[in-house]
Amino acid sequence: MKISFVVLFLTLVLLAACSSKTEEATLPMKVAKAYGFDNFSKLHTIAYTWNVQVDSVRIVTRDWKWNIRERTVYYADADTSYTYSLDLPQDQKPQADKGFINDKYWLMYPFQLVWDSGYTYEVEENIPAPISGNPSTKMVVVYNNEDGYTPGDAYDLYLDDQFFIKEWVFRRGNGPEGRAFTWENEKEFKGVKFATEHKNAEGKRFIWFTDIQVD
Repeated sequence: MKISFVVLFLTLVLLAACSSKTEEATLPMKVAKAYGFDNFSKLHTIAYTWNVQVDSVRIVTRDWKWNIRERTVYYADADTSYTYSLDLPQDQKPQADKGFINDKYWLMYPFQLVWDSGYTYEVEENIPAPISGNPSTKMVVVYNNEDGYTPGDAYDLYLDDQFFIKEWVFRRGNGPEGRAFTWENEKEFKGVKFATEHKNAEGKRFIWFTDIQVD
């Protein structure tokens, strides 16, 4: 049976459009878009300081500047500073790259839901968030056992009706238990939103971001 070129072309266009609409309709994409994913491609650099309350006295900080276009990362802590390329082979990247991935997840995880490919997810509705108890959409994200620095990890995201993350639980190796933290104090930079504070179940600030600059 012969099919005209025009019919074939229109069919391919329709399939591509349907595929695009399906991708945009997924919950991970809705979360990313809620935080301004459509504007992320306009950014050149993101700089920020990651802060963690280690104990009642100690605060550890790390400074980052991610040059998105040049694919380089500047890193600084109390002892050292340097810039490295994200295009280095994995076994040649500096130790700081583990920190860059970790800290970026705390700031930009909504976008990781689009950038990352090696995970599956499941969705449950009207699930109480672990800290607030508010009814939420729970999205359980489980990574494969092959990719990344800590393969097999899982994240339980608790979303509001606007697809914002209100709380999450990180579970190492997809274990049965993890620690819950809030996502709050969203700030917008050039159309992109970041949650800048994460508190534990006791209401104490655990991780937060300062000196955010977006160009």
